[in-house]
Order: sequence, then C-alpha cells, then structure tokens
Amino acid sequence: MVVMQPREVDPTDGRVLERNYDYAQRNVRLLAMWYECDVERVLELLAEHEVELSRNDRLEFGSYYRSVRRELGAR
Repeated sequence: MVVMQPREVDPTDGRVLERNYDYAQRNVRLLAMWYECDVERVLELLAEHEVELSRNDRLEFGSYYRSVRRELGAR
C-alpha cells in the first residue's frame, strides 16, 4: 500500500502567495492575519513577487508597495 504524504508548500513562493492573496479576497490585512505576520511583511512579499494589489489595497498601501518595488529594482 502506498501512503501519500502531503507536500511541503512554501507560503512565500510567488504562485502560492498570489493564490493565497486571491483566497483572502485580495485583502492584505486578511492575508497578514493568515500568515501571522505584519502587513508590511506581506506587502514586501507581494512586491518581491510582483503580485499586483487590489484597488482597495493600492489606495491604502500603494505608496509603501511602490517604494519596496523601487528598492527591489535598485538591487
């Protein structure tokens, strides 16, 4: 008998992160609660993987998100 083991999933992987953002109804605050981390860290992860923010999140967090994207581009 073959027993299937669940695969380890990296929650910071770009595809996983984008899917989880969708599951969180494209809400950074909700995703931060799921990930049990600061909103700023979630924004940094989204920026690092070029996951576009929802309209509401852009209005609230757009300047920080863009500054992280610029910083990442400067590296």
